[in-house]
Amino acid sequence: MTRLRAEAAPEAPGSQPGLYVHVPFCRSKCPYCGFYSVVDPESQDRWLAALELEAGQSRSAWQPFDTCYVGGGTPSALADDALVRLSELLDRTFSISTGAERTLEVNPADVTPGRARLWRELGFDRVSVGIQSFRATELRWLGRRHDPDQAARALDDLRAAGFGSVGIDLVQGLPGQSLNKRLESLERALAFDPEHLSVYELTVEPNTPLAREVAACRSELQDPDLAADAWLATSEELSRRGYDHYEVSNYARGEGHRSRHNSKYWTLVPYLGLGPAAHSFSGRARWSNVRSVPDYCRALEYAEKPIEHEEELSDEQLRWERVALGLRTSDGITKNELGDGSEELETRAAGLVDQGLAKHAGDRLVPTLRGMLVADAMARCLLFGSKS
Repeated sequence: MTRLRAEAAPEAPGSQPGLYVHVPFCRSKCPYCGFYSVVDPESQDRWLAALELEAGQSRSAWQPFDTCYVGGGTPSALADDALVRLSELLDRTFSISTGAERTLEVNPADVTPGRARLWRELGFDRVSVGIQSFRATELRWLGRRHDPDQAARALDDLRAAGFGSVGIDLVQGLPGQSLNKRLESLERALAFDPEHLSVYELTVEPNTPLAREVAACRSELQDPDLAADAWLATSEELSRRGYDHYEVSNYARGEGHRSRHNSKYWTLVPYLGLGPAAHSFSGRARWSNVRSVPDYCRALEYAEKPIEHEEELSDEQLRWERVALGLRTSDGITKNELGDGSEELETRAAGLVDQGLAKHAGDRLVPTLRGMLVADAMARCLLFGSKS
């Protein structure tokens, strides 16, 4: 069995590109999820063969990587032999630096002691566990395949297999969900001492069963003001428990447990995405693959690139993204990232500080907790003025 290959460590960890692999398979579809996936296990072999072709197309331009993130979809829905083949494919195609962060997304229903050991043997050192809730009624509403007891067993099995970096995903803001119910799931998660927590507000993604339910008035999302109060309460509780609220929806038990891979997205570090619906960014250009397993495979079988959309970003677009993404994080933005240092920009920044939405930390403008809650609006105000 082959581990992901390790090469010499870079002089500046984190400056190298990241590698993302989109596994487009699930055992069932959750009604709220907008990520591309299909329930079609028979396509796994064809998808893997096409993925190898796409990796070969990119090999010479994208080495080495210091993060490798296998997401989806549901990577743990892959058959064991398919995941072994995927790991061997990445090993023989790409260079992964020593000390690289290697993450696997898993569904609690797929975790067994033996599978958890296999994932560690393949070189994954970090898992992101899609628990979403520790309440049985909420899990049923979300269409999840596991129950609270399975979630607990999965976390125990992952620890026993040697995973020292375990992340838990939770979804909040479900219809009728009180603050106490939010905090109940949060407390159950904290009992397992996760190194990372992603706490997402339920959003209505286009073309999902949930979107149709909301459009037909059969489901109603929480009042935005109540959801904001609950978000603040969640952040305050996790901060009290020693977690670093480093991005709008993400918390780490110390800076060393931040998601190094996802941080590349927020700081515009280049990343390569492989697989249907995967996105890539070179530092200037951005492109995305087709959202179809058959179309993706067919393109690569004909020696074509499976790209659906691509664009070259202007300096102004890159500036906007640096500001918008930076203000979603506790690190904020530097004066250089903000722009030209004009008096108008200084005045806008001072206005945000006066409102308690931002603060100065050295040469950085950093959002406060209230500011992080309205990060997108802050970015528009800084770049375009209050009337935008």
